[in-house]
Amino acid sequence: MTFNFKKLVPHLAVLAVFVIAALAYFNPVLSGKKLYQNDIVQYKGNARQLIEHRAATGEELYWTDSVFGGMPTYQLGARYPYDFIDGLDRALRFLPRPADYLFLYFFSFYMLMLVMRVNWKIGLLGALAFGFSTYLIIILGVGHNAKAHAIAYFPLVLSGIILVFQKRYLLGFIVTALAMALELQANHPQMTYYLLLAVLILGIAYLIDAIRKNMVPHYFKSIGIMVAAVLLALGTNAGNLMATSEYSKESTRGKSDLSINAQGEEVIPQSGLDYDYITQYSYGLSESLNLLVPRFAGGGSSARPDEDSNTVKYLTDQGLPKADVVRFVNDNVPLYWGDQIIVEAPPYLGIGVVFLAVLGLFLIKGRLRWWTSSVIILALLLSYGKNADWITSFFIDVVPLYNKFRAVTSIQVLIELCVPILAVIGLWQYFNEKHTDETKAKALKYAGIIVGGFLLILITLGGQLFDFASAMDQYYMDSDQLGIGFVDALRDDRFEVMRADALRSLLIVGVIAGALFLLLQKKLSENLVLVIAGVVILFDLVSFDMNYVNSDDYVTASEYDNAHRKTPADDIAMKDAQAGDHYRVYDLLLNPFNSGRAPYFHKSIGGYHGAKPRRIQELSEFYLFDDNGIAPIGRENIEILSMFNVRYVIDTEETGYVAKENPMAMGNAWFVDSLKTVSSDNEEITGLSELNGNQLAVIQQDQKELLDLTTTHADSTASIQLVDYDTQRLVYRSSNTQEALAVFSEMFYPYGWKATIDGSETPIARVNYTLRGIKVPAGSHEIVMSFEPQVVKTGSNIMLGSNIMLLLIILGGLFYTFKKNS
Repeated sequence: MTFNFKKLVPHLAVLAVFVIAALAYFNPVLSGKKLYQNDIVQYKGNARQLIEHRAATGEELYWTDSVFGGMPTYQLGARYPYDFIDGLDRALRFLPRPADYLFLYFFSFYMLMLVMRVNWKIGLLGALAFGFSTYLIIILGVGHNAKAHAIAYFPLVLSGIILVFQKRYLLGFIVTALAMALELQANHPQMTYYLLLAVLILGIAYLIDAIRKNMVPHYFKSIGIMVAAVLLALGTNAGNLMATSEYSKESTRGKSDLSINAQGEEVIPQSGLDYDYITQYSYGLSESLNLLVPRFAGGGSSARPDEDSNTVKYLTDQGLPKADVVRFVNDNVPLYWGDQIIVEAPPYLGIGVVFLAVLGLFLIKGRLRWWTSSVIILALLLSYGKNADWITSFFIDVVPLYNKFRAVTSIQVLIELCVPILAVIGLWQYFNEKHTDETKAKALKYAGIIVGGFLLILITLGGQLFDFASAMDQYYMDSDQLGIGFVDALRDDRFEVMRADALRSLLIVGVIAGALFLLLQKKLSENLVLVIAGVVILFDLVSFDMNYVNSDDYVTASEYDNAHRKTPADDIAMKDAQAGDHYRVYDLLLNPFNSGRAPYFHKSIGGYHGAKPRRIQELSEFYLFDDNGIAPIGRENIEILSMFNVRYVIDTEETGYVAKENPMAMGNAWFVDSLKTVSSDNEEITGLSELNGNQLAVIQQDQKELLDLTTTHADSTASIQLVDYDTQRLVYRSSNTQEALAVFSEMFYPYGWKATIDGSETPIARVNYTLRGIKVPAGSHEIVMSFEPQVVKTGSNIMLGSNIMLLLIILGGLFYTFKKNS
């Protein structure tokens, strides 16, 4: 077997370009700065206890009590034994963050292009266009790293699938198994689910093609190979997948048995997220046009009219000082007029990429065209959410697991994937000899007419076709100081922004179409056309991306690591914990259930997570929030805070930040004097309004039977104290003259927690909707609670076996290939 190094040189050069491009875009990281990613800052608050425990001990923490009163760390970055895929993933992401994810975008898409037998030069352009797609850059800017991570492996998974269908079975199996293992390692189930939808449509396209070509046996053989590869990939990630599956049942993504809301109104029990929450971010129908014209809907939510705008001129013409006007406009007047409640930036694909994709639709035949077109249409329809209720409701009610995910606009990642694929394959077919010049000329003409003509319509008739009105406009109209004239000026600005971008898009289409036309006329070479198209497309995308993720978004490493600012109130609330006490803090400086600030400094009952523990979320909705937002602390909810042993409440007063001590905090555990036995979640959560210190506990009948509890009594001498505290092991000493129910101010979780009394195991029941309870016999006892998750042990063993199997298959494949070539 001979090895031709020259064949590798272009690909090595391409990888070097990817490294340079990724570092160039995120160049401040080279000087030690860090991109301020809000979601990651919040995550670090949630996961601080886990991160510091790992750094101090070298061991993993699978339970944290610093967030939401306590929860598993499975979705907070927990690591598992024998997770060798994690090592492979980290090796591929060798650049500083977030340049590593941008490199991964490039690399993965380029591999797909090579598998599809596209020339490396065109594949390079396609990879750069895919990676710089605005949405993929924006999610890095805001810190959706797991989402970016999962999207980056989409093309690699498709590479493995296509290799199998190309009858390169062994290589296809290995690539599919590795790529799918990496995809699952990214740990973003929603993105992986969307990839599955695209793959299912791809499978249907290949099946139809197989039937037409009488290749059904090959098709099902390929499916069998891919299923085996995916099963192996699942095995290499078994620890995280099994643990996540277990936790999801207890999270907001799982089934709730509540059939009433906080107002006492009847609701349908949810087996996933509710319709309004799922469709909260729904794409406007006309908003689709910002895929072609970036600021069709005004840009992002933070976009404002500039100083020379009609809006500013209208106000200054009323005699107002320009400085005051500019300040008012920057603070209060959005250009954005789309349907979403907030949007960081439009998901612009690049008009040059869209034009080449339309060109591709006229040149590409067969399953690739129908697959990409079908995925694009489906993703666009589903992204409309409540604006396309007919398909959204069908998917929520009928399609398995679809109701587990929110932010339906995220499915547009499939458009971000398929449009560049169409563009690259279309350009490749335009360059090769598969089609006649006449066919290419027709395709170019039709693509130009469709895209260019549409842009011309927007430029000339856009003001008549769209009203450029937002929900905020009525407020301006009703204002005595602003009125209809102000709104008309603002809408003129929105139209002019759209028209300017449409003109820019038309120019880009003209340059690329002109270059392709001159290629047909033999007046330009393919390489020169590729350079022209590449420069125009990348300039278009990168220059637009820089409006949203640029050098202004970086901070020093010190500022990043100290993003959560400590206040004097935090120092007061921390002093007892530093002395060894175990208690919780309720932080009202921000929304306590949408911020990682409190768990960064304290053991908190709040936090920041997309899949909160369901019962703490429901409890907060019933007792800690009202119609105006965060409910004031009073008789209605102080008992809820107290049963979680909230010793301090951090708030603001006229004097500044304050830490108010809660004299009613119940401590770490207590015996209760009486029980309120109920039969449903409805009765249990509403029964908490009757709590009064240790006088009462609310328990469901099945939990009472689990404990074999008939009665409880707490006399004046009964006591239970926490004598040894560790996050995953708590030791108590108790003394009571009669058998009684002990309630612990720790979150109940039905898996992994074990309790012993004097060394003998005893069941843990759920009491007060969210807490742990144990029946303690009369006398003095040692009670130990420890977290020993069996799911981690079982999953890790499966991971070890799967990784060994995958390694043996790879080694066997290499040996077979070597022998065959020899």
